[in-house]
Amino acid sequence: MSTLTLGMLADGGAAARCLIDAGMSADEAVAKRERFARAAEALIAAGHTPETHVVAAFVPGRIEVFGKHTDYCGGRSLLCTVERGMCFVAVGREGDTVRFLALDPDEQAVLTPDGTSSVIAGHWSNYPASVVRRLARNFPGLPFGADVAMSSDLPKASGLSSSSAMIVGTFLVLARLAGVESTETYRRYLPDREALAGYLGTVENGQSFGPLVGHTGVGTFGGSQDHTAILCSKPGRLSVYSFRPVRFRSDVRMPTGVRFVIADSGVAAEKTGDALAKYNRVSTRVRDLVFAWNEAGGQAGCLNDIIDSSPEALGRLRGLVEGRSPEVAASLLSRLDQFLIESNNLIPKAADAFANADWGGLRSIANESHAGADSGLLNQVPQTNALQREMLSHGAIAASAFGAGFGGSVWGLFDSAGLEQWAASEPASRFASFVTRPGCAAVEIESAASIR
Repeated sequence: MSTLTLGMLADGGAAARCLIDAGMSADEAVAKRERFARAAEALIAAGHTPETHVVAAFVPGRIEVFGKHTDYCGGRSLLCTVERGMCFVAVGREGDTVRFLALDPDEQAVLTPDGTSSVIAGHWSNYPASVVRRLARNFPGLPFGADVAMSSDLPKASGLSSSSAMIVGTFLVLARLAGVESTETYRRYLPDREALAGYLGTVENGQSFGPLVGHTGVGTFGGSQDHTAILCSKPGRLSVYSFRPVRFRSDVRMPTGVRFVIADSGVAAEKTGDALAKYNRVSTRVRDLVFAWNEAGGQAGCLNDIIDSSPEALGRLRGLVEGRSPEVAASLLSRLDQFLIESNNLIPKAADAFANADWGGLRSIANESHAGADSGLLNQVPQTNALQREMLSHGAIAASAFGAGFGGSVWGLFDSAGLEQWAASEPASRFASFVTRPGCAAVEIESAASIR
């Protein structure tokens, strides 16, 4: 058990040093210190003493710089985290119920492993509830009862993957409290953070991960890109990963003198109701491509398995699709082309452009990626298209929408002069935005010894 206590967090300063050591900038670490203190104070107010031992973790949001809907296809993504995120503090309690206090806004949820707790469809509590159910199924017999408090400065439904951050953070604190990492199952099947990211992707989408049997997820047919960025990113760097399984490919240091601005389009990137159906239709088109291949005798688990299987495979797949009705064939081929261009062409070029500070090249790559999302994924809205153009017109080196789509945010890359131009512009006054560099991965604050 950690030697960190509620009192250490509530008194302030207990978490900041750990975050700075992990690579977070000092100003952001101080801001997170206050959020950890709020979470600790909430648990003290709920009846726990300041001497109570706790586990705590900071879990960032992420920027999918490039890699629009490529992960569940088995493709590549270029990723980093932001320096905003969620601060989790948890203490163990008797029984198997998890009481979850979300402080921003002030809401509570009671979660049980058998799913009998009342969780409203589309509510944030579906995410930690999915973790509680899955832990009980994959690691039976462990003590998962806990009180968890969470404070966040990560904008909700903005495309920064607050949903996956909730999944990751809930898992980290509950697993540490229950001793999941000491089990043979964990050591065998989740030996590193890449494997854990793949597993947590299936916690969210409900699929199985090898012998770790799936359970009801949150209703999205997504992959593990977000969880990988959150768990595996390096401060000051952009990382290329491929998926199914998660594999590290390369990373590149962010050139000095440039920063990301994340601007919210004002349209919430929800994954509920009609928005959820639209999101899932994007991934369903990929499932249809794989189904067409396997129905013809193939044995592919994902789209990239088909492409990598032989030099002739792509042409054969196109032939299978072209045999469908013209409308269906056009939709599937458009989705296939978007994936091939984004994963196999734009991402390697983008990594090189960042490495060489080739800003003209990066601008062209980002424009092509954004246009491909609009025409191939059909997941952009007028507001994200307009915001991307606004950022380019007011100082951005390059800009693109990112995330699930159908709303959310746009990233813009700016140098110092561009930042001044953007800050003084009329669009900057209309769109909520913040400046960030590539941040650290999720940080577990484990003991007083790690905090100087």
